[in-house]
Amino acid sequence: MTDIQGDWPLYEVFVRGKRGLNHVHVGSLHAADDEMAVRHARDVYTRRNEGVSIWVVRSDAITASSPDEKDPLFAPSGDKVYRHPTFYDIPSDVPHM
Repeated sequence: MTDIQGDWPLYEVFVRGKRGLNHVHVGSLHAADDEMAVRHARDVYTRRNEGVSIWVVRSDAITASSPDEKDPLFAPSGDKVYRHPTFYDIPSDVPHM
């Protein structure tokens, strides 16, 4: 029997819950292709109807920053206060704000 973990790529799984607005990382799995990854993610991570949407992304396609880069990476946005929504009045009828 071949080693599945060695042959099949690793996928990261994100699920959007019924109440949530954002997809949340829920785990990882190995699959032969994208379609199988979606099916397996549905079977493993949404067994109790927790989700309304699933994203699967090959782990080798994800590029992320390092926690060590936090200060130099995010510091430039600190001097751009106009990007923060504190200067705007949000109408009460706008949902999810």
